[in-house]
Amino acid sequence: MYSFVKRGMDIVLSGLALLLLSPLLIPVCVGLLLTGEHHVFYLQERIGLRNKKFGIWKFATMLKNSPNLAGGLHTTRRDPRVLPLGHFLRRTKINELPQLINILLGDMSIVGPRPLVDKTFDPYPEHVKRVIYNVRPGLTGIGSIVFRDEERLLSESGMPLAQFYAQHIAPAKGELELWYQRHLSFWTDCLIIFLTAWVIVFPQSRLLHRVFKDLPEVKVPGLEGAGRT
Repeated sequence: MYSFVKRGMDIVLSGLALLLLSPLLIPVCVGLLLTGEHHVFYLQERIGLRNKKFGIWKFATMLKNSPNLAGGLHTTRRDPRVLPLGHFLRRTKINELPQLINILLGDMSIVGPRPLVDKTFDPYPEHVKRVIYNVRPGLTGIGSIVFRDEERLLSESGMPLAQFYAQHIAPAKGELELWYQRHLSFWTDCLIIFLTAWVIVFPQSRLLHRVFKDLPEVKVPGLEGAGRT
């Protein structure tokens, strides 16, 4: 039953957001046209509901050839492949806003597991892979909040990026997404939307685990106290 409510909420909120944010989105489009590689949008194939592929929309923040350069699909802090305006767009998460179009089209939801490419989905444990996309992937989610500083973790890990992601980040994110599916509700989604905005404004806040006291403990090098922040 909630899936119908969730879809209705997605349509209403994404439509309103596109309308209300147009004074921001239009200048960003113009700025990208005038800077960097003069490329506004980046379309990439991701895994969606029931493991079906779809094209995800983002503002172009990196060099077009980034996947073929050092770092591959993983982005680190101060990554040289990121365009000048891209640093601001990524830090504020504005680069993700074109995915409101994906939400309107039904590819995504406002809240859910982040849609991944095959190479970043492969390291997830098999028991997670079987259930993670039983719901539509989301613009934000519990994993996105906990790992909001993922670029720093990767850049400071001292390990090859793909290895650190596979050994530490993927298993932890997987458990968080399983938690989300066990707690799927209108109220949980509302709290995740609020907390997403909250941690953008207050990145050092410890509010997340005060709200969700039963989140699984996350033990990832560099993410101090991640399980109970």
